[in-house]
Amino acid sequence: MTTRPSTIQAGDKIAIDVHVHLEPPADGSAADLAARQYFGDSGAARDAHGLAEYYRSRRMACVVFSVDERLSGRPQLSNDEVAAFAEANADVAMAFASIDPHRGADGVAEARRLVSAGRVRGLKLHPPLQEFVPNDRLAYPLYEVFAEARLPVLFHTGHSGIGTGMPGGGGVRLKYGHPMPIDDVAVDFPEMPIIMAHPSFPWQDEAISICLHKPSVYIDLSGWSPKYFPPTLVQYANTLLKHKVMFGSDYPLITPDRWLADFEQTAIRAEVRPLILRENAIKLLGLEPQSDK
Repeated sequence: MTTRPSTIQAGDKIAIDVHVHLEPPADGSAADLAARQYFGDSGAARDAHGLAEYYRSRRMACVVFSVDERLSGRPQLSNDEVAAFAEANADVAMAFASIDPHRGADGVAEARRLVSAGRVRGLKLHPPLQEFVPNDRLAYPLYEVFAEARLPVLFHTGHSGIGTGMPGGGGVRLKYGHPMPIDDVAVDFPEMPIIMAHPSFPWQDEAISICLHKPSVYIDLSGWSPKYFPPTLVQYANTLLKHKVMFGSDYPLITPDRWLADFEQTAIRAEVRPLILRENAIKLLGLEPQSDK
């Protein structure tokens, strides 16, 4: 399998955002309105051109994806549309696929097609919206495709802003966001990079333990303002996990402008900040050779 080399000039970028949602215009669905109420209206552009120009103007690169799910009713783009956006904006964007494991052989075939063509650089999964536990063998054929290609799989973990405040939480079951089953995936696919998205409230200690124990597991800091990061997360990001924690925003729900402004006020050490903002992602995503330091 081949992956097209990125044209992103990482040395020119001040940050790499590893968690960006590429979405069609908001449709006014109940889930979308509830998400806006939970996160606040960021004012971020939701059209593809606006997203690309946002990151280009700020000298940032980003990982983009949609979410293949049928629970929330929120609009989504196909993987081919996401890949086409990244190809058209290859100076700032890299595409991850998103495939609901319940799609079975059809989903695996789509994953293999996208990876073989070099159109995607990883996989985004959202267990609470896709209604599966990460260590369910249902998902293992998908993992095999990305493990073979040594491409990362990014899992939503922890609380879900989608569904918050809706009757019955919009049908979203928070149990699927528990990070501990990801430990089994890391054991069974030790060469496959894994990114646990978001501070994993209310299971942050479990996520830290997995990331500390398994060399292939990383954490992205998306979906929360840094001013709400728990002290243990800041402590480990400053020390034992300083090479395994990465910047992510959750655009368009949270923008890099807001995230970075709040990040400036956190107790992250000066020498660790560049690791979180760009160096760790550059190494994980293979954007440019890294020297051992």
